[in-house]
Amino acid sequence: MGLSVPIGAGVVSAVVGFTSSFTVVLAGLRAVGASPAQAASGLLAVCLLQAVGMIVLSLRHRIPVVLAWSTPGAALLATTGMVAGGWPAAVGAFVVVGVLVVITGLWSGLADLIGRIPMPVAQAMLAGVLLPLCLAPVTALAHDPAVIAPILLSWLVLLRYSPRWAVPGAFGVAAVVIVVEVIRAGSHVDAASLVPQPVWTTPHWTFQAVTGLAIPLYIVTMAAQNVPGVAIMTSFGYRVPWRASMSVTGVGTVLGAGFGGHVINLAAISAALAAGPQADPDRERRWVAAVAGGVSYLVLGVASAAMATLVVLAPAGVVQAVAGVALLATLGSAIAAAVGSDGGSVHHRTAAVATFVVAASGTAFVGIGSAFWALVVGIVVFIVLRPRDAGTAEH
Repeated sequence: MGLSVPIGAGVVSAVVGFTSSFTVVLAGLRAVGASPAQAASGLLAVCLLQAVGMIVLSLRHRIPVVLAWSTPGAALLATTGMVAGGWPAAVGAFVVVGVLVVITGLWSGLADLIGRIPMPVAQAMLAGVLLPLCLAPVTALAHDPAVIAPILLSWLVLLRYSPRWAVPGAFGVAAVVIVVEVIRAGSHVDAASLVPQPVWTTPHWTFQAVTGLAIPLYIVTMAAQNVPGVAIMTSFGYRVPWRASMSVTGVGTVLGAGFGGHVINLAAISAALAAGPQADPDRERRWVAAVAGGVSYLVLGVASAAMATLVVLAPAGVVQAVAGVALLATLGSAIAAAVGSDGGSVHHRTAAVATFVVAASGTAFVGIGSAFWALVVGIVVFIVLRPRDAGTAEH
């Protein structure tokens, strides 16, 4: 058997990963202050840097190390909104996240500290962050059913018959809707906007951006991407090179921050497409799929500006509808992990619900977003309600 199977699997994993969530990335970057050009530059940066990281790690270790941008992290940006200091401060927060990821790989103490955050609290924070975005398709449908209904119906039908293509298919229908609207309205598309252009922003650091954006973004990335990414790879019999992976993704995040990239990390869902048996019956050759995925992301990076332009031209509610359905599975997983499949213990559940409510409120206090305060409230409630005989071993 030739290499066509793993190469095809790598291409599919990249295309599915890109089309399933790039709208969330653009929405998140715009929410924290990026201009359309800066958001397009950020999408280009994460595409190229994760591509290089995938190729380097997979060639070096001969295992399918798949990287991705942090989709839950982008959702966090979308719900956090502008921070003190504006877009430059958000870029500074991205740099901080990258540095923290590098330290996590080099120093086990930080990884242990993150591991001490109760999982129900971390997952409930993520669920609360995702909820407003997942409600967007409902409000969009009520506002303009003729435009939004075809997008949601295509997603539902594909979810039934070909789940991995459900969100890309919904985006495909959305793209048709956007093109029809552009033609109908006679909108002008500047050819220069279709060409990817890196846009530099000098980072700026503020206390509110570091505490309200960088710290929650780091925790979400670790809890919702890196840790599940390792678990998925382990389930297929691979041992992830932890230090190397954290170093590559952390340094890549720092390098991409000035160009608008938020975070790159280990992939979770798309990793299964490249590391599973469908990528190649011979597990020793599946690293080829990851390399092919990396090359595919280089090509997709070239198309990132055109995709960003398409999003800018979209009628109200279209992008939000696609982003909302793209995040539904993640929301479901976060809720299940927060309360436990068996309902969890009373103090776990109460702490998770308190965290969820604060995060979903979107309320900022002293200039710091709700995600940070959700963590604080959740941890405090967890500690106060923890049974006395649980001891310090329970987290």
